[in-house]
Amino acid sequence: MIERIHTSERMSKIVKHNGTAYLCGQVGAGDSVAEQTADCLSRVDALLIEAGSDREHILQAVVWLSDMADFAEMNAVWDAWVPAGHAPARACGEAKLARDVLKVEIIVTAAVKP
Repeated sequence: MIERIHTSERMSKIVKHNGTAYLCGQVGAGDSVAEQTADCLSRVDALLIEAGSDREHILQAVVWLSDMADFAEMNAVWDAWVPAGHAPARACGEAKLARDVLKVEIIVTAAVKP
């Protein structure tokens, strides 16, 4: 069974299937990459809770930065957010994001808690 949550014509914010939650890409508000990353991760937290998961159950994360020069600044926020011993498989790359003001987008896949 596939469960779709917050579904529009374009996308769902959460899709759950076989005990796995797939979150749509999250962006955040703020002027700096640190502010946007922190806001983005707070949105991830909210969706994980709604999906029946949490940070300790993240399986994979894909991070897109509009400029790889922001890698260290984003990682400082990311490293403080990820629970010790629960780092997911992660990729990070540079991409042109949907709007010029966006500096970071994060896509998360997580196990749903039993």
